[in-house]
Amino acid sequence: MPRLVGPGNKAGFVQLHQALPLIERQHALIEELRARAPRYVPGRDLALRTGTTVRTVERDIARLVEAGVPVRVRRGRGGGYRIDARRELPPLTFTPGEASAILASLVAVGPYISASAQSALGKLLDALTVPS
Repeated sequence: MPRLVGPGNKAGFVQLHQALPLIERQHALIEELRARAPRYVPGRDLALRTGTTVRTVERDIARLVEAGVPVRVRRGRGGGYRIDARRELPPLTFTPGEASAILASLVAVGPYISASAQSALGKLLDALTVPS
């Protein structure tokens, strides 16, 4: 399988049309793990929920872990994946540049990909927009 590359032929960069399925799967994985936390979820269950294979789940989870997402992996019987994430987030403060980066990402993938993405977009726009 060819390696996905993007601008400047740099490994790891992908074109948006190549990245969208990955982003959608990873979002679905994170949401499924959050919903079932603190239990471990077998890869087979995650594959069924995302319409993929166990191997695809393994690769997607590996990418999430590499990026710093707190996913725990337990091998063997009774194993699977779980996320160590809070049920509620503390207030966050972003610089305008950080908010712009998140905003651009949401717009690129489509804010209507999920209710969570649409809600996040609305909050960012409210925070960035100067009141008239």
